Amino acid sequence: MAFKIYSTDDNRVPGIEYLPASAITPKVGMALTQTTGQLALATGATAPTYISMCEKDGECTAGDIIPVIRVGKDMILETTFAAAATSIKLGDKVTLHTDGLQVTATTTNGVAEVVYMDGTASGSMCRVRF
Repeated sequence: MAFKIYSTDDNRVPGIEYLPASAITPKVGMALTQTTGQLALATGATAPTYISMCEKDGECTAGDIIPVIRVGKDMILETTFAAAATSIKLGDKVTLHTDGLQVTATTTNGVAEVVYMDGTASGSMCRVRF
């Protein structure tokens, strides 16, 4: 699964922005950050500032413009756990998986606050806020 919008505090639909990407292979719902003026994959303890709204089969050429939405503090996103989350509780902050599409069960330096869990098995749906 990927990050998809579950809700925003004021029920607004975030606008699409068009920004240059680094040499990444974007997927819809991929967590991204901006470094040196280009979008890059957000993983680990790096909180995403954008979510990709496009999918490509191959890698972007650095500078290619792709559509994204900006991650807001009032936004709750739905994704899945990349590993069993048996020790995770609501309110824990977890890190991002290396694919930028899921969260881990690691709380050390976590950036995604877990606000809902549909289970604790790997692949279980959860909702997070950044």
